[in-house]
Amino acid sequence: MSYLEEMFSVQGKTAVVTGGATGIGRMAATALAQAGARVMIASRKGEDCERVASEINALGGPGKVEGFAGDVSTEGGLAALVDEVKRRVERLHILINNAGVSWGAPLETFPYQAWAKVLNVNVTAVFHLTRELLPLLDAAASDDDPARVINLGSVMGTQPLADDAYSYTASKAAVHHLTRTLAIEFASRRITVNAFAPGPFRSRMTAFATATEEGKEKVGSHVPLGRIGEPDDIAGATLYLCSKAGRYVTGAILPIDGGQSVQHGLTLFKD
Repeated sequence: MSYLEEMFSVQGKTAVVTGGATGIGRMAATALAQAGARVMIASRKGEDCERVASEINALGGPGKVEGFAGDVSTEGGLAALVDEVKRRVERLHILINNAGVSWGAPLETFPYQAWAKVLNVNVTAVFHLTRELLPLLDAAASDDDPARVINLGSVMGTQPLADDAYSYTASKAAVHHLTRTLAIEFASRRITVNAFAPGPFRSRMTAFATATEEGKEKVGSHVPLGRIGEPDDIAGATLYLCSKAGRYVTGAILPIDGGQSVQHGLTLFKD
């Protein structure tokens, strides 16, 4: 194995990616499988996960993807997902808490239930699934190669921006803070905890704005680097944090946003 291969290898590792059939979850799952990991993807639509697993496996990478149903929106569904993972593996090297929902409505009509639904999936499930899978993460962790947890935050969790998605932006800020909290608590267990803070990518959640080429270009024009994110941008970040290259990184909120997290309209002395 070359230096580069050794540095970014996830060969033989086991991973769980929630919401792994679409969007950023699928991008991360594809990267891990293409790099040699055994990846379990789960979402409420088990048939979609099975289909996507077959599609990723057909790419011919050295890893393998398994897809099955898993609903993190309820306590019972989360418990069933944990049981299924424990049935399949005894050690878990990587957990990517990617499943998420959003809700958009004007301030004047934003519904009460939109807070409970969004916070439950985006924050509560992250905490409980991570806690329930700790025995498997502990079993895989070592001083030389910690187990890894990656939570899905958002650039909207780092900036005071709602775009009518009030509960979503609040939930992602909570994910970032929970990530830092668990990072320090889990350090002695040799488990790193980091978060992605993506900008715009094509996904089911952003399809209303990015599904067409015209929409994609329009959204990209608001990004300092001039485009929306691509699958390789998630792949590179995933392999970095999950391999030897990222083993000393914990508590980080990694911006994958083309510069949006440092974008501002302020000027002091220039027109």
